[in-house]
Amino acid sequence: MRQLLDSHSSGAEWPLPDADLANLDLFTSGFPHALFTTLRGHEGPHFHPATALTPGQEGFWVFSRYRDIVPVARDNVVFSSESGGDREGGGTMIEDLPRSVGVGSVINMMNDPRHRALRRLVAPGITHAKIAALEAVLANAAQAAVDEALRRGHGDLVSDIAAELPLLAIASLLGIPPQDRHQIFAWINAVLDYADRQLGETSQSSAQAMQQFMAYGQRFVEGRRQAPGEDVVSLAVTGELGDGLGRLSSVEQLMVFNVVMVAGLETTRNAIAGGVLAFIEHPGQWTRLQKQRALINPALEEILRWTSPTPYNRRTATCDVEIGDCLIRRGEKVTLWWASANRDDAIFERASEFDVSRATNPHLAFGFGGHGCLGAQLARLEMRVVLNALLDRVDGFDLAGDVEWVRSNKHTGIRRMPIRYSAASPPSARCDDAAGAAGNRF
Repeated sequence: MRQLLDSHSSGAEWPLPDADLANLDLFTSGFPHALFTTLRGHEGPHFHPATALTPGQEGFWVFSRYRDIVPVARDNVVFSSESGGDREGGGTMIEDLPRSVGVGSVINMMNDPRHRALRRLVAPGITHAKIAALEAVLANAAQAAVDEALRRGHGDLVSDIAAELPLLAIASLLGIPPQDRHQIFAWINAVLDYADRQLGETSQSSAQAMQQFMAYGQRFVEGRRQAPGEDVVSLAVTGELGDGLGRLSSVEQLMVFNVVMVAGLETTRNAIAGGVLAFIEHPGQWTRLQKQRALINPALEEILRWTSPTPYNRRTATCDVEIGDCLIRRGEKVTLWWASANRDDAIFERASEFDVSRATNPHLAFGFGGHGCLGAQLARLEMRVVLNALLDRVDGFDLAGDVEWVRSNKHTGIRRMPIRYSAASPPSARCDDAAGAAGNRF
């Protein structure tokens, strides 16, 4: 472990001198919950000093407790998702992103009033009715994928099942040709992959994938300019923001396509794969859910809490602000660790236990406040149809090899998870609460 190089004089010192959150090797076995459990035991927030690995040799604030994170996430004026101070860049990652690649032009790195207006503009493309209309298509696809996996008896859950439903859902919502889906998926994987680089660095493979992905997006956006439909990208291309803000720039239009594709594919896939892994590690919970299908909604929320596919988001302080005994200075980076808050014993009873019957579950898997996830409804639908298909057909799972995690502190992702399936007994032989299950479908 690399030693931290300096400290910060305006607040709580970093209590874990051997833990560098910019060291991506800490995240190669999933999110380091033990480290954050220790961190929550110290009154926070804390300033993470600069290290050899922190982008720009610059430290950042770490918020790990639920009660500390929520007020910051709620205040989009003092804590900006775009930038702050004298920074030329900013964004929602520890490393500063330049304005040329999203800061100020992509919805999750944009401040109000433009941010609020853009959400309002694209909202008709992801209404409850539009998402509900996808259920039958997604359910059939999930059933077919699970049936094929059972026919083989084993396989990679990520590529066989977890990635397919988000791909199909986003492609259907945007009108992306089916033959393009997997190439887009490969580009996004390469862009987000840090296997051959550190934070703030670009590798040849990630740069090439980004260039190809952006070029595809530009062609797609141009196609919507020529022949708009009713999808999110068409709304972004043809609509007015209102309130005197005019129309989206060509860069902002492209960024709508980019963020919908990346957020729609990566996070839901990881929640599905991580959820199945949780059931492998807690087989009694799978058996319980099969017998009490009315628990499917609380089970979905527990999977989201447990997996926390986006473990943190960054903000930037726009002015000096005191929180407790800590002075956060204008322009300093502030990181909100949702995954840590989701295991906070002060909020969640038995927080370290995976419990599909958890009744009270105010998790932060979709963030909090004005920048909460626009696609939460769709993510829940995708997870629900996959879970229903598996519950109908699978009695249990076993790992058939090592789980390959994504080397990233920004995405709690699984690249590969080889498993063996145990086929379920016929429905008549099980004690499923069929009525409860039907009543809890989307």
